[in-house]
Amino acid sequence: MPTLETLLIFTAAAMVLNLSPGPSNFYVLSRSLSQGTGAGLVAVFGLGAGSLVHVVAAAAGVSAIFAYSPAAFTALKIVGALYLIYLGIRTFLAPPAVAPEGERLSAKSNRRIFYESALVEILNPKTALFFLAFLPQFADPAVGAVAPQILLLGLIVTVSALPCDAMVAGASGAVAKAFRRKPILSRLQAWVSGSLLVGLGVALAVSEGRAER
Repeated sequence: MPTLETLLIFTAAAMVLNLSPGPSNFYVLSRSLSQGTGAGLVAVFGLGAGSLVHVVAAAAGVSAIFAYSPAAFTALKIVGALYLIYLGIRTFLAPPAVAPEGERLSAKSNRRIFYESALVEILNPKTALFFLAFLPQFADPAVGAVAPQILLLGLIVTVSALPCDAMVAGASGAVAKAFRRKPILSRLQAWVSGSLLVGLGVALAVSEGRAER
């Protein structure tokens, strides 16, 4: 296992990266604006679950495929981008979360939000490249097997992202709560949320192959 000093340095670096605005922050922002803080927090844990899939893949060496196969990277990127755009369009077309009289309308279940969020992260090849490029720099073959070290470091990155994204969910959820008091603002809220998702999908589709979280 890495030394305590290495783990502390790595944890600090992971926190700085997670505090920097990125796709995951905007995705949580969109979910919270669309359905409130609770939905945003579910999305946070869904993204975390998807992130762990990439961590395991990086430890197993699977993520290297996306680093050395442009076709595989592009294919997964397009699928992920189309999925985000699909979610954005669904948000555009969805009815407001609260009717004018205050009657609550149908909304996505927490289970569905969790699975959708996990899938969004799993379909993001940049997350795979991020872990492949970032984690090995802190793994030391001299102190033991590399795969368990990659798993531990990836877990640190994933766990440290949770409070950062949770803050985004809390802040944007409070705004969403105020918006839902008026039907016009509720409709605007849906358009903003949908625009964020579509924008993320388009950005992913046209972006270059860089490691990013």
